[in-house]
Amino acid sequence: MKLATLKSQQRDGTLVVVARDLSQCQAVPDIAPNLQYALDHWERVRPQLEEVYTALNHGAARHAQPFDEAACHSPLPRAYQWADGSAYINHVELVRKARGAEVPPSFYTDPLMYQGGSDSFVGPRDPIAVLSEDWGVDLEAEVAIITGDVPMGASPEQAAQAIRLIMLVNDVSLRNLIPAELNKGFGFFQSKPASAFSPVCITPDELGAAWADSKVHLPLLVALNGQPFGKPNAGEDMTFSFAQLVAHAAKTRELGAGSIIGSGTVSNKQGSLHGSSIANGGVGYCCLAEVRMYETIEGGKPQTPFLHFGDRVRIEMHDAHGASIFGAIDQQVAPYRA
Repeated sequence: MKLATLKSQQRDGTLVVVARDLSQCQAVPDIAPNLQYALDHWERVRPQLEEVYTALNHGAARHAQPFDEAACHSPLPRAYQWADGSAYINHVELVRKARGAEVPPSFYTDPLMYQGGSDSFVGPRDPIAVLSEDWGVDLEAEVAIITGDVPMGASPEQAAQAIRLIMLVNDVSLRNLIPAELNKGFGFFQSKPASAFSPVCITPDELGAAWADSKVHLPLLVALNGQPFGKPNAGEDMTFSFAQLVAHAAKTRELGAGSIIGSGTVSNKQGSLHGSSIANGGVGYCCLAEVRMYETIEGGKPQTPFLHFGDRVRIEMHDAHGASIFGAIDQQVAPYRA
């Protein structure tokens, strides 16, 4: 099943069921006014939503309308919780290697995770709005899941059963603000502005065999200013599965329905700078920091700049037939306007 949230006068938007081919959708106010309501009452409303989904896919929906990705907010315009992990240790290894530091052994057994701002996400076609280019604006293409209720101390097996929906995310980072924040020893805050999620979120069964071991085994496609930038497989080199990430988040607290857990920047192991880009036959990158790491490791300093005003980022995932699964995050960097 595929779901989306259309922008409306309500802060939490209007929930719609979306056809598998993303061509049509249908609002379902009599079932659930918004996605958070659906998650809060999942066992009751899911069968009703699936009936609408089946009707849409068979051309039998009574109130179908064309689906417009540009009219979408993030599936959850705001959430009770947004926690982002760093499940791809290759990304961490590159960051550490670029500054001559070793990866602590615990990083391979205990996931990294930070708590992001969840009071206001932005839509998948909204700008990446910042006050200054000097902050070092970077994209971070990731996969994320939305949970149902999760008890404290849940096992990975219990956590896997609580995964309700899957989506993509651009977890923007302001790289030049990060060092000073981390040096305080209190984590990210100012360096993590509002994230944008894919127009559509899906139930895990939509992925078929591509959803295995609580991982998405498909390439994550990233384009920068219309040029291919990354296509790493999200299921490869993922040290911690989503089940493990959810269990980690729930170790000392309950997670409420509607909690979002991110994978961290998708990253596959590659040989070197000269073999890692798509142009050189590699799978490319899901953030600018990673290519800058390769440049630092091999040349002593980074050459690739961070994003400038006017730059455009596109993040998408295709199925085995080349069809878009989640729709596309397509954002342009722009000066913030209140």
